Amino acid sequence: MATSTVESKVSVSLADVLSARERVRDSVYYTPCPHSQMLSGLTGQQIYLKFENLQMTGAFKERGALNRILTLTEEQKRRGVIAASAGNHAQGVAYHATKRGIRSTIVMPLSTPLVKVTATRNFGANVVLHGANYDAAYAEARRICEEDGSTFVPAFDDPAVIAGQGTIGLELLEQIPQLEAVVVPIGGGATQSGTAATEDVALIMQRGRLLA
Repeated sequence: MATSTVESKVSVSLADVLSARERVRDSVYYTPCPHSQMLSGLTGQQIYLKFENLQMTGAFKERGALNRILTLTEEQKRRGVIAASAGNHAQGVAYHATKRGIRSTIVMPLSTPLVKVTATRNFGANVVLHGANYDAAYAEARRICEEDGSTFVPAFDDPAVIAGQGTIGLELLEQIPQLEAVVVPIGGGATQSGTAATEDVALIMQRGRLLA
């Protein structure tokens, strides 16, 4: 996934992740984390897989999107939300905004697969196709945001989004008491950052490494 050329510094604590869990717990699925006999045999380690594909939109992204949406003021809700995304974040914003009666606009690159465009529209968003890549879509989303006063919901570089993704880390610590390491693939980095925030818990338990 391409990342925005706009740089920002955000800080997220364990308290932020705990607060996020209280906000989203009734609206996202507490996904199972079963033991993988095949991967454990191949690696010589005890491997567990977190099934975030079972979320309503098929990905973990809705955790962060929902947490950000739940922090909106009444005026921000009235003005609606906007995001730039080529897929999973788009669907998370669209689904949870629509469910709460909030208007959503998603700017997607022209090259976005039709299946993702259709899914995002089906979740209730107004989809704008613009630009050859994510950066171009991001710039257009920011322009629209400035024009109509809607609230921009970042895919990754936002404290509320990162804290929402970090709720995965809390679940992992609850589901696997013997947890020693977490392997997190990196796109924008929100899940890695949010999961890392939960390392405070792991360190207290004198264990825990985050591998990204």
